[in-house]
Amino acid sequence: MRSSPDSPQLPQAAPRAAAYVRVSTNRQAEHETSLADQVAAITAYCEARGILLVDVYREPGASATDDNRPQFQSMVEAATARERPYDLIIVHSFSRFFRDQFEFERYRRKLAKAKVELVSITQDVGEGATGDLVRSILSKFDEYQSAETAKHVRRSMIANARDGFWNGSIPPLGYKVVIAERRGDKDKKVLAVDEAEAPLVRRIFSLYLEGDGASGPLGIKKIVSWLNARNYSYRGKPFHVSNVDVVLRRTTYMGTHYFNQRDSRTGERRHRDEWVPMAVPALVEEETFQLVQAQLGARNLRQTPARVVSGPTLLTGIARCGCPDCHGAMTIRTGKSGQYRYYACSRRATRGETACNGRSIRMEKLDGIVLDALEQRVLAPERLPELLAAFLEKSDVSDQRKREELSLLRGARTNSEGALNRLYELVEQGLASPADRDFAERLTHHRQRIVAISADIASLERQLGSSRRRITPDVVGRFGKLLSEGLRADNPALRQAYVRLLIDDVTVDETEIQIRGSRKALERAVIATAASAGTKVPIFAREWRTRQDSNLWPLPSEGSALSS
Repeated sequence: MRSSPDSPQLPQAAPRAAAYVRVSTNRQAEHETSLADQVAAITAYCEARGILLVDVYREPGASATDDNRPQFQSMVEAATARERPYDLIIVHSFSRFFRDQFEFERYRRKLAKAKVELVSITQDVGEGATGDLVRSILSKFDEYQSAETAKHVRRSMIANARDGFWNGSIPPLGYKVVIAERRGDKDKKVLAVDEAEAPLVRRIFSLYLEGDGASGPLGIKKIVSWLNARNYSYRGKPFHVSNVDVVLRRTTYMGTHYFNQRDSRTGERRHRDEWVPMAVPALVEEETFQLVQAQLGARNLRQTPARVVSGPTLLTGIARCGCPDCHGAMTIRTGKSGQYRYYACSRRATRGETACNGRSIRMEKLDGIVLDALEQRVLAPERLPELLAAFLEKSDVSDQRKREELSLLRGARTNSEGALNRLYELVEQGLASPADRDFAERLTHHRQRIVAISADIASLERQLGSSRRRITPDVVGRFGKLLSEGLRADNPALRQAYVRLLIDDVTVDETEIQIRGSRKALERAVIATAASAGTKVPIFAREWRTRQDSNLWPLPSEGSALSS
């Protein structure tokens, strides 16, 4: 029914609004200044115009360049719901809503489709085509300004890193951030060694290269199990494979940290030329770090397929063609219906003679040459101690480092025991309650820490007190004899494991055969032999038990059936 002009008018309901306020940095969010100012201004705007302010969505420390904002998404979801609780979304300026023109317009249209209007209290753009034009210009300018700001911030952060200062991210395990100096109203910070965490980092490197004194070197998964079983934690959380992998690969621990490795927005890795090196206190020697990287590369299945590691052929994955235009892998080829076996260039075999001029060589001949060279030039009693002379001299240095680490661990345990006693005293004085969640967490943390540190101390004391761990000329002599026997063993897998202890690659040319190995490999092998004294199997040979495979066929000597 249509009302007459003289009829009394019904009061119109006040428009309902939600406010969205945002700050870009955590520092602004902590001080609440910008958020509070925006809320106050929007509240005054609504009161002056009779708008009912229903909800306020606060987004502290979030960028407006994308929609990865929890409060923003909650607001949009509520505003576009069937109930339509809001008529307006009010922001201080359009830059608070979005700093990307495309995304700005997409979300504005999504709200408009739900009959919800986006309003800026500081930018009255009007309505119609003129309003759309002005709003698009403002949003494009906000996008440009955001990009320029990001460019200047990145430039200043790179300059800060080049000066050796830390830019504010969470420090790596083993480090803490300390104030180095003050420039104007800004504190300049650097990385310093965290004496409570540093021994844990060194222990991870030691476990990977040497083991815990009762075993040989441990793989990453074994290290994770070892740490978690002894109540070590990665800043309060259990260790994971990814944690240990990051620790072992992070160049920071050898004294060089790289800033600007990844794009903070896309997560993409930047080109190496854009990385900014920073000198920081080293937690492990560079030599140790590089040794670990070599081991990680050798154990990477993408670089060394499982069949290469576990195959029975002695030089699979090691033998390479010496042709200067090829240098491809040499694989096994057969002749005379399988009677003869050869190492031959794989490129020549698959692409023909034009691909490579390399030669093939009888398998038993090349195997014999390599084994003879190892026995005569490396494992000879007069040669091996000479090769490892520098390593033997480092034995005392290694012990001294362990003693220093032991002293630090004992001090850390004393500190944790003191903290634990102080917590107990607070309870006795009635100043704290065991039922309090924070108190219980701190209590558990110190208890676990004492247990973990005590395990470390016991392990170091075992290593320092055990004569087996001392690398002496006698140990080196036994090692040489053990390897000589292993190289002539009947088991092909065992022989291959011993060869891989010593050799990196074998290059076969028309006139010569070059065998390359690392002195570090010898040192690692000696350590492993001392750690696993009494065994006859290399510590990283495959674990196996006789005939415990998936098909329990009897050996020829056992007849047609297995005994029960």
